[in-house]
Amino acid sequence: MGTDAAGHVARSTVRPYSETLNVTRDGAAMRTFLRTADGVAIDSVYEPGCVVYDPGKAVYERADEGSPNGSGKGIPDVSRRLVLVIAHGFTGDADRPHVRRVAQVFARYGAVVTFSFRGHGRSGGRSTVGDREVLDLAAAVAWARELGHTRVVTVGFSMGGSVVLRHAALDAGGVDAVVSVSAPARWFYRGTAPMRRLHWLVTRPSGRLVGRYGLRTRIHHRQWDPVPLSPVEAVPRIAPTPLLVVHGDQDAYFPLDHPRMLADAAGEHGELWVEHGMGHAENAAPEPLLRRIGDWAAARAG
Repeated sequence: MGTDAAGHVARSTVRPYSETLNVTRDGAAMRTFLRTADGVAIDSVYEPGCVVYDPGKAVYERADEGSPNGSGKGIPDVSRRLVLVIAHGFTGDADRPHVRRVAQVFARYGAVVTFSFRGHGRSGGRSTVGDREVLDLAAAVAWARELGHTRVVTVGFSMGGSVVLRHAALDAGGVDAVVSVSAPARWFYRGTAPMRRLHWLVTRPSGRLVGRYGLRTRIHHRQWDPVPLSPVEAVPRIAPTPLLVVHGDQDAYFPLDHPRMLADAAGEHGELWVEHGMGHAENAAPEPLLRRIGDWAAARAG
């Protein structure tokens, strides 16, 4: 998995493929492939959201279906300005139900970009389990900027949580706020049974076959060389960009020392939410938590 991404992230080229472009005429959604800086095609979805801003409540609310905003046309400037870019966890993709559920909740706060990391879903390439994936996120963020959004918040889960930290630290797109959910603080952690199974999946030929045919995830056979910047090393470089670290106290993959390490590294520019009873990543995130994350993102992005 050799890459120069550990020390530098080149800006990805936003190059939609016209033959795969699918845009609804009412402006409701767009799906295309983006070309990363290293030439990988990334399946990406843009949804402008359907929200209005209520100044009396100082919150975003979904527009009524019968209102001018309900069709996706005439959405207020505040919704066009804010976009949340979602980075899914390992073995996820843009079409997974748990990713669509997150996108549906976040659409109440602004536009949403979802995408499939390399090696996942319909995207090309092979997964490097968090290394070159920063280039995939960079392509999605650049696309959101080209679509006219002036405020971008990245929200990552598990592997995606580590990617949003490194992306922000390496100044790969100039985001306005970062949310990392259920992310590791350090690489090569094997302290839990799920992580030992994941390491078998990634490092063994038989494991990679299971990943390809059982989990729809194509995993690169090469080891990292060099080892990329770890999440805890990345966090201090994110300041002064606002950072939110979210972790469940029932996470079976990464115990609470991981988010606490990230929060300590963040210092005053970071916040830590330890969620009682929550497990790991998107599947475990209840809708009330996702709404709180949306509120935080809308407030911090300005």
